[in-house]
Amino acid sequence: QVQLVESGGGNVQAGGSLRLSCRASGRTILITATGWYRQAPGKQRELVAAINRSGTTSYADSGKGRFTISRDNVNNMVNLQMNSLKNERKAVYYCTVDVLKLTGGAELTTKAYWGRGTQVTVFA
Repeated sequence: QVQLVESGGGNVQAGGSLRLSCRASGRTILITATGWYRQAPGKQRELVAAINRSGTTSYADSGKGRFTISRDNVNNMVNLQMNSLKNERKAVYYCTVDVLKLTGGAELTTKAYWGRGTQVTVFA
């Protein structure tokens, strides 16, 4: 019901910057929270940053002071500005959104949707 497409990944030298973007389509009016996760080879997916519909943000400690998440509710975009990137080799960054839905018992809950990811490689 919601489709996500990430863009902006690539290769960057340590200390550089990248801006990731995620465009949502479908039933976007039902989107509540949005966020970015990353997954390095052989490791679990971990939260990088999140932002709710009101604009309240939260960050993993590793990104505080360096990353900025933002969202454009009109154009259904969520962006992640990453500065001072560290030489962490490569990881895939995933966009995720929570979408409101009704359960069979008419209770309001959310369902998470994920994009396919965009790879970021930081080299020395």
